[in-house]
Amino acid sequence: MMTTSHMNGHVTESDGGGSGGGESNQEEPQQWHREMAVDCPGDLGARTLPVRRSAQLERIRQHQEDLRRRREEDGRNRQELDLNASIRLKKLSQNPKVGIDNPTFDPIEGPVGPMGLPPNLGAPTLLELEELLMSLKQVQHCLSDAQSQEDVELVLQLVQKTDFQKAFNIHNAVAQHMNRPSPPFPHTDRAQGLAQEVQSMVYNSQHKEGLELNTLLSSPHVQAVLLAHDCVAEQEMQLEPLTPDDHCETLTQWGGETVKIVCIEKARDIPLGATVRNDMDSVIISRIVKGGAAERSGLLHEGDEVLEINGVEIRGKDVNEVFDILADMHGNLTFILIPSPQTKPPPIKETVVHVKAHFDYDPSDDPYVPCRELGLCFQKGDILHIISQDDPNWWQAYRDGDEDNQPLAGLVPGKSFQQQREAMKQTIEEDKEPEKSGKLWCAKKNKKKRKKLLYNSKQNDDYDNEEILTYEEMALYHQPANRKRPIALIGPPNCGQNELRQRLLSSEPDRFGGAVPHTTRNRRDVEVSGRDYHFVSRQAFDMDATAGKFIESGDFEKNLYGTSTDSVRQLINTGKICLLCLHTQSLKILRNSDLKPYIIFIAPPSQERLRALLAKESKNPKPEELRDIIEKAREMEQNFGHLFDAAIVNTDQDKAYQELLRLINKLDTEPQWVPSSWLR
Repeated sequence: MMTTSHMNGHVTESDGGGSGGGESNQEEPQQWHREMAVDCPGDLGARTLPVRRSAQLERIRQHQEDLRRRREEDGRNRQELDLNASIRLKKLSQNPKVGIDNPTFDPIEGPVGPMGLPPNLGAPTLLELEELLMSLKQVQHCLSDAQSQEDVELVLQLVQKTDFQKAFNIHNAVAQHMNRPSPPFPHTDRAQGLAQEVQSMVYNSQHKEGLELNTLLSSPHVQAVLLAHDCVAEQEMQLEPLTPDDHCETLTQWGGETVKIVCIEKARDIPLGATVRNDMDSVIISRIVKGGAAERSGLLHEGDEVLEINGVEIRGKDVNEVFDILADMHGNLTFILIPSPQTKPPPIKETVVHVKAHFDYDPSDDPYVPCRELGLCFQKGDILHIISQDDPNWWQAYRDGDEDNQPLAGLVPGKSFQQQREAMKQTIEEDKEPEKSGKLWCAKKNKKKRKKLLYNSKQNDDYDNEEILTYEEMALYHQPANRKRPIALIGPPNCGQNELRQRLLSSEPDRFGGAVPHTTRNRRDVEVSGRDYHFVSRQAFDMDATAGKFIESGDFEKNLYGTSTDSVRQLINTGKICLLCLHTQSLKILRNSDLKPYIIFIAPPSQERLRALLAKESKNPKPEELRDIIEKAREMEQNFGHLFDAAIVNTDQDKAYQELLRLINKLDTEPQWVPSSWLR
């Protein structure tokens, strides 16, 4: 009896029969991947990927090479260049004393080609170096005056120099390459989608050019042109035309079974893009991966049994043997398949979903990934483009920025699958540590007294403790010129976020500002309501707090203080950028508002560097205080890092300030990924 185990992403087969009490001959079990990607790049999940070549461009280069050889053959059949046949040299030899006339402007004799030029004059005629020297000597002999001959002699000396000859050869090589005909090739087949992204960026623009561009792209005629372009480009960008000689499918009888014969043309640099698994002796196509030859042909389907490939029998082989067989196969591949008994509806063009990852993932450490070779590693904060959710447990995706270098889509855990296994992991950890919650509760009771409480701990404590973080759907957003996004600086104490904020406020007061806080204390004589504080009654403050209007709130010396979303909004409406220094617990309310904040984490440097920075401020912290700051930063990043848009390590105050200014300026020039719920 054979048993099959799927532990650690491999299939392990062992002989389950053994003698009752005798010695057991134990051998190390042989392991196979339970689902193997045939003809798959080995480093798909790596952060750095090799550059993918285009098969279409390869065909264009081959076409250009054929044209070049054809031109060379035609050139051999033509009469060799005869300098005496040149119109200009004939004029000079017939009239040696008329050296000042330029016969180039004489009417051209003989047949006239397109645009009034002689035949074959549409392209530059390339002379070899020896021909150039011979031509100059011929011209020198035909000139009568000494000055002209001396000028030609100087040119001859120049031509005979090594540097000139190298430059001349480079010129000829470049000119020959530039003269090759290059068929137009589309850069993209989603011009309509790009146009819509541009429209969303300039929708709220106050500039005349942006409004004109939006009007132009909204025109029905332009939309029709873009649609036609995408239809043509989609066909042009296919791997190969679907002709009977390249991609075809035929049903026939083979060994008493109804089979289909599939022919696929596969380029050397394009993977097949299919995974196979073993089902007893059968080899079954388990998954069709986006971007491969199989997906582009549309002829291989999940559930098909592979009988033969190019005459090589596949039934009875394990997936690793199939991988070795297909590793070096390219060109025409002929598959003999038993069609899948489960018929699927024809695939529809799926909408790409853009998500931000809220966790780190390494497929080499995942025992559940069905095909480790196709697993796509990513880090918290990476943008993933999900192109297929056919398998709800394992999505197919590209990392943002790697689309051109990633030949095949990679596998990432589906949202529900990731939530389920993380919930299971948390349950196991809680069973192992039943006293954990009690310890945390006791720790919260022993808090140090603070000068001012910057957040409402009653409402925000244990923020997101029960939430299992997976993915967040994102969209590109370009902030309008008249509505700047507020900048929230987050970080542990003594990391410099308050100093950075104050430096921005003092250096550019017309550009940056701070929200006016609310308070219940009495107004002092020098204070102005609405400028220094919004002075309100305790009852009004409590009502606003209950309504969730405060981003952060707390009490100090029996008076309540708070920063409201309305105060931030009032400053934004003046055209200024609102700068906030917040506690991490305030981020949930801020992100749930309509303010669209840009959150920057100010992280501490190493312990020694942090000590040096604080020493400049006449502070002498103890080693355990420095460790507490660094540990606090680690906890903040671990628990709230998925909410950060950027991070700055404050190793130097001036460098951190310049980096902060660069990030803020970038919001005006580049679109940023934001939660798609903000734009609905």
